[in-house]
Amino acid sequence: MTAILKVDTIQDTSGNNIINENANTVTIGKAGDTVNVVGTLQNDGAALVTGKILQVVQATDSTQRNTTSTSFVDVGTLSVSITPSSTSNKVLVLASTNGRQLSGGDVSFYTIDRNGTNISPSPTNGFCAIQPQTGAATDNINITYLDSPSSTSALTYKLQFRNNTGTATASANWNTTTGTITVMEISA
Repeated sequence: MTAILKVDTIQDTSGNNIINENANTVTIGKAGDTVNVVGTLQNDGAALVTGKILQVVQATDSTQRNTTSTSFVDVGTLSVSITPSSTSNKVLVLASTNGRQLSGGDVSFYTIDRNGTNISPSPTNGFCAIQPQTGAATDNINITYLDSPSSTSALTYKLQFRNNTGTATASANWNTTTGTITVMEISA
């Protein structure tokens, strides 16, 4: 025996809508409710796609920046803030600049800072380096990093650079090229 239940709305004992269908749209719960799915949530028989980009923030800077500092310093205004909507979400960081080291044998290092912490796997050396054998060297610096901050607080990401000896000059946005930093929140 087969039974069919035909209704537009299912309510709890207090009269709150649990499931509602209107104009081919099914609404489960209401704003602020938690809906638990046991098993796999599907779309037309296929697993629901996750990993969508939820927000994007970008900053640019076209001023040549120079330093002889042996500690990481900010590359001008290449700084962005983002507030993840869930602790399980990730933040994809993309940064680029035209870097230059003005002295052979010295090294320029480039890294990403999150809220005062260098997030490079090599905090001393950053993500990228320029090390000319003789004379000066210029190179495109491109950093791509998928961060797992486990936070729903505001996060500030900055592109930073330094020199290894303090005597030579490291440059970013060399020859007034445009540097960029872009961060994207990726849903889990």
